[in-house]
Amino acid sequence: MKPVKHLIYRKCSWIKFYCARKGLFQDSTMDNLRKDFLYPPGGILIWIIISLEVVTFAAGLIAFLVTGQSEKELFALSRPLLDRNIGWINTIVLLTGGLFMANAIHSIREGKRKSSSLWMIAAGLAGITFLVLKCVEYSSKLKGGHDLGSDSFFTLYWLLTGFHFLHVALATVILLVLASKVQKGKYSKKSHLDLETAGSFWHMCDLIWLFIFPVVYLLPG
Repeated sequence: MKPVKHLIYRKCSWIKFYCARKGLFQDSTMDNLRKDFLYPPGGILIWIIISLEVVTFAAGLIAFLVTGQSEKELFALSRPLLDRNIGWINTIVLLTGGLFMANAIHSIREGKRKSSSLWMIAAGLAGITFLVLKCVEYSSKLKGGHDLGSDSFFTLYWLLTGFHFLHVALATVILLVLASKVQKGKYSKKSHLDLETAGSFWHMCDLIWLFIFPVVYLLPG
């Protein structure tokens, strides 16, 4: 439970900062709260990147929804062609990988390098599993003649899921590389910013998929 509690604590740091400004905390905590606000996990740069990525995907999902409204019959016929079973499995895989990554960050903060490395490898394997299952799905779509230029539904399907695929692939490579470096002792309890950054990027992949899956796969036609 500790990793989950710590993740919730970090996610609520902005709320705590607001409460502190309103006088709900003692002044002695203000400096720490301000530091949490200005220096989120992984550093401010990765959060700027994450914000831009989220906006990009949001625009793509809005385009998907708007196009679906104008081409309801096409979308109603095309959506059942997607493999929802793989979609559900991949959702569980990504969320499990997110939990593994949270455990990895928690372990390195406690100075447990070996444990942190193993959790990161587990998260990387979750990423590989997601990618393999996505390739299986993509293969079936290509065999069925549903490629990028088939129609507006599959054009948007390939663009959204393909772009996300690339993000998960990048995150997976980063995690496995960092896991190797952790094993070699290049990160410690006091110095592990790269791991925080990688963790933030991985959780972004989780979050984006939690929007892509229901919008692209599950919404009624």
